[in-house]
Amino acid sequence: MEGDRMRNKKFAAFFNRKSYIVAVVIMVVAAFGMLGLYYAQQEREQEEQLAKQQEENVRRAKEEDAAREKAAKERAEAKMAADAKAKILEQKKAEEEETAEVSGIIEPQDDNFMDEPEVVAETSAPVVPEIHFNAETDLSWPLQGNVIMHYSTEHTIFSETLQQYQSNPAIVIKADVNTPVTAVASGTVTSIETDPVTGITMTVDMGDGYTAYYGQLKEIPKNQGEYVESGEVIGYVSEPTKYYSVEGSNLYFQLRKDGATVDPMQYLE
Repeated sequence: MEGDRMRNKKFAAFFNRKSYIVAVVIMVVAAFGMLGLYYAQQEREQEEQLAKQQEENVRRAKEEDAAREKAAKERAEAKMAADAKAKILEQKKAEEEETAEVSGIIEPQDDNFMDEPEVVAETSAPVVPEIHFNAETDLSWPLQGNVIMHYSTEHTIFSETLQQYQSNPAIVIKADVNTPVTAVASGTVTSIETDPVTGITMTVDMGDGYTAYYGQLKEIPKNQGEYVESGEVIGYVSEPTKYYSVEGSNLYFQLRKDGATVDPMQYLE
């Protein structure tokens, strides 16, 4: 009987020690598990931060590339405008020098010049025909192409480049770069300017209050004040400005009557 009691005590003591060992093992395993979860969480957070930093770097690089491209394009447009202006000034100076040479006074050939009137060389100024615009006679098209943006001042139309709705006081005709542009009617060149939206733009007075505007041009053979015949080449289609980068190369054509825009489609053939 006493022996059984001793065995039971030994068994209970062994069982208690074993329970403690199992509990310790469980606590150690749990501790390692929690530590592993902690490090895994830290690693995920580091990966997320690295991914965000990479996205930010890509975004900044794209912005810098876009800014450089914009600056380069603006410099090219400014250079083109400066070259065109310099060419016009050079041609104008040459014409003035030629006129000055032709209009010089002829010196007398003998000593009896007091008895004879002075002879002045006659200058032959270009004869400019009288400008008259007949609103009932259809205009000729400046070039062949599809109208991709119609005249619209009462309702707005969507601009693919600007991604917004806006009014359009002209028509935009799709055309390849270097396509010749002809005058829709006879008139006098009143200005050749560079506009940030329409690029190099020529203005032609066609008489009776009608004025034509040709935008997105290059290599203009005419100068301010010169006469152009209907159907005469007045320039060529240039690369589009940044305001028409999505629409692509085109001719911007606007028609005005007494300073107010009118729909060119009502006059073109």
